Amino acid sequence: MSDAAQPTAAEVRAAAEAVKTALDRHLAAVERRSGEDDPAVFEAFNQLAAAAEVYDELLYDRYDEVTPFEIPGSEELPPYAGPEEPNAISVLIRRDYAVAEPQRLLAQAQRVEAAEYEAAGGLTEDAAGTVPGALGILFGEFEPDEIASRHKEFGLEEGDSTLWVTAADEAPEAGEWLEAPFDHVDPQSVVCRFDVSAVFDDDVSDEDDDLEFVEDEELEPLDTEK
Repeated sequence: MSDAAQPTAAEVRAAAEAVKTALDRHLAAVERRSGEDDPAVFEAFNQLAAAAEVYDELLYDRYDEVTPFEIPGSEELPPYAGPEEPNAISVLIRRDYAVAEPQRLLAQAQRVEAAEYEAAGGLTEDAAGTVPGALGILFGEFEPDEIASRHKEFGLEEGDSTLWVTAADEAPEAGEWLEAPFDHVDPQSVVCRFDVSAVFDDDVSDEDDDLEFVEDEELEPLDTEK
């Protein structure tokens, strides 16, 4: 960032004061909480998260420095408002991968295809010759959890992943959601959520090479107070 675009010291100081104010409001809301799903606590949490984010950005832009804490960005999900005793749940999983080594991916798919050829005793379609075809073969042959644990063998590089557990009063009818399996998720039905991302990595400087840091995994069951 150029010097002209940098925030002023006064702007950084004002952002810090906003964080202090938001902290006081959040504590006051918690102290006055009327129940587990008090919307005032949820709103105060969001305000604190937003103020901390602004301060962190200004602090970095002005002084090339960061804060030692991170408030999880769960403000996109409202408090849980699903059934108290759900009779059914849905588990929604997204895992992102980069195709880091296409040739390794193709080779693994060709091995699977060759084994199927021998088992069938005849010719099979040469689907392993393309990346989309190879992905179809591998994800058809291996469970997603196995691919996650062996992703490097398949030429893949892990990205972000998330798992949401949603609750319902009753299970849907067979085939009811197959045409659009990831649509119509009610955020208020999310019981808990677990995220894994490199964004949760601790910033390790050359000066801190001798320190031990936690894994880049953030497991955060949603607090229904927020």
